[in-house]
Amino acid sequence: MRGMSLSAGSSPLHSPKITPHTSPAPRRRSHTPNPASYMLPSSASTPVNNPVSQTPSSGQVIQKETVGGTTYFYTDTTPAPSTGMVFPNYHIYPPTAPHVAYMQPKANAPSFFMADELRQELINRHLITMAQIDQADMPAVPTEVDSYHSLFPLEPLPPPNRIQKSSNFGYITSCYKAVNSKDDLPYCLRRIHGFRLVNTKCMVLVDMWKKIQHSNIVTLREVFTTKAFAEPSLVFAYDFHAGGETMMSRHFNDPNADAYFTKRKWGQHDGPLPRQHAGLLPESLIWAYIVQLSSALRTIHTAGLACRVMDPTKILITGKTRLRVNCVGVFDVLTFDNSQNNNPLALMAQYQQADLISLGKVVLALACNSLAGIQRENLQKAMELVTINYSSDLKNLILYLLTDQNRMRSVNDIMPMIGARFYTQLDAAQMRNDVIEEDLAKEVQNGRLFRLLAKLGTINERPEFQKDPTWSETGDRYLLKLFRDHLFHQVTEAGAPWIDLSHIISCLNKLDAGVPEKISLISRDEKSVLVVTYSDLKRCFENTFQELIAAANGQL
Repeated sequence: MRGMSLSAGSSPLHSPKITPHTSPAPRRRSHTPNPASYMLPSSASTPVNNPVSQTPSSGQVIQKETVGGTTYFYTDTTPAPSTGMVFPNYHIYPPTAPHVAYMQPKANAPSFFMADELRQELINRHLITMAQIDQADMPAVPTEVDSYHSLFPLEPLPPPNRIQKSSNFGYITSCYKAVNSKDDLPYCLRRIHGFRLVNTKCMVLVDMWKKIQHSNIVTLREVFTTKAFAEPSLVFAYDFHAGGETMMSRHFNDPNADAYFTKRKWGQHDGPLPRQHAGLLPESLIWAYIVQLSSALRTIHTAGLACRVMDPTKILITGKTRLRVNCVGVFDVLTFDNSQNNNPLALMAQYQQADLISLGKVVLALACNSLAGIQRENLQKAMELVTINYSSDLKNLILYLLTDQNRMRSVNDIMPMIGARFYTQLDAAQMRNDVIEEDLAKEVQNGRLFRLLAKLGTINERPEFQKDPTWSETGDRYLLKLFRDHLFHQVTEAGAPWIDLSHIISCLNKLDAGVPEKISLISRDEKSVLVVTYSDLKRCFENTFQELIAAANGQL
């Protein structure tokens, strides 16, 4: 290859700059770990470090092949059961799996690295997880609360003289990210200001909540009281999901949506605008939310508990459509009635019925794309909007959840209304899993390659070692220095830098595997040419690094 070629999108096997195969042995023999060993008895797949130099054992055949006028002799160590199997003899990056490649084709998608969108999402989550505050600017935030430290406010802190209380809980609340000193993991702390816990029997319910693990529920880990905030406070510790936003901020933060709903007269003869022009949500998205929320309620109700926080302000959205019900268990503690001492679960059946009504209101608000639609005076108008713009199944589901029934209802009753849409959501989730697994596969070798480069960096150009200033320029180290130049410092015939990412990756993979392929290393003054194999380079590499490790540990 000549000229500039940053071929990040090609397989290293396809790079024309790679040193061509000069020995047939690499094409015949697999290195440790041998992929065939996963399918064959261990005795048949015992690796051989150097098949050429070792005396062949019984059953091994000396093979001969002439390539380019040179005759090569090598020992065929391929076990008999693997006849017809050919495995690569060093780590490679396969192309994207077809079921993913044709799912969402992108012309410029790189082959080696994950998608930019997913990478940016993960970086943002890491940034939020590692965020800290300047204690001097926020002295009201304590440095430590119980076993948690490094508190970081996740929402604006209420002013010290605030009187207005939360519309949901009836108390002033605040929320922090904090790190637990017991396991060094981040958690979300929901603080209830000025609350005194007078009855600890409600902890029976807390223990029940702690046992619930569900993909659409933010898990409650513990509840404790503290005076670290200069007043009695009750703190709920939940799993922390970085980058989450509430359904309220995602879908109900646009004043234009409310204005559209309240001003439009749906009964007029000209009819409403089509859904895509009316600012309404796609029905597929609403059903995706319904499936997740109903799944969470089903698990909660099966455990004998009630959600009681099915509200847009308490539903977290991470990514594009992933929902999690937040703040579970708070109402069970705040509204615990001393008269229920003998049976704290006495009212759960009523609370579960209320959950279904709350779910219906959330779905109706999503369908109207406005919280104004769930106000009692607007219900008829909201249902007209749903009838005109959405399917009858969605309308029937909302009516079932919001209409008083003479019998006890169950969240399972809405499953027939969801119907085959459940399979649509399952398919979407599995396709998303395929995409993420494919992105993970692109990065699976990165740690190994980074360790190789880090070790090379500790060896190359070391100014002095064991009082020998020429250490890095002699012996094995000199070969590794020339190999470093072969990796990174090649130039074209015109003297311009020649850059090929696939060449770098391929050479590192061959070094790590120690394949017997030959490579030509040229000195910087171009007066010396050394022909060595990757197996020789690997031996030099490992011996030199072990020498450094021994010196670092004081063994030399």
